[in-house]
Amino acid sequence: MPTARRSRPFGDLEASVMDILWTAQRPLLVRDVVELMRPERTLAYTTIMTVLDNLHRKGWVDREREGRAWRYEPRLDRQAYTALLMQEALVVSDDRVGVLARFVEQMDPEDAAALADMLQGAEDRPAEGPVS
Repeated sequence: MPTARRSRPFGDLEASVMDILWTAQRPLLVRDVVELMRPERTLAYTTIMTVLDNLHRKGWVDREREGRAWRYEPRLDRQAYTALLMQEALVVSDDRVGVLARFVEQMDPEDAAALADMLQGAEDRPAEGPVS
């Protein structure tokens, strides 16, 4: 799972492919992804195959052989990927508390309330050991 290195957000086409994989909630063949991208984007089969191969090489998707083709699925769900980006944004800051304060200041009130509820729930749970 991609956690040891800093991750760049996906490029435009990678993000579109990942969105299709996340929405599908099942492994997809390259041709499935090509079909699901239409009519918004009409791209060559080989283009999508290359994007999926690159995502696999980078560790973002797993694949399983089916005949002569591959079925692809994301290693992380959308929420885990987003949380990873947020965590990495904190890692590169010299002032994590300041970054968190700015983040909270800019939050929608409903999101802030949801975060407060989750933090309260985390305080109520027993510690499970060191958090990495």
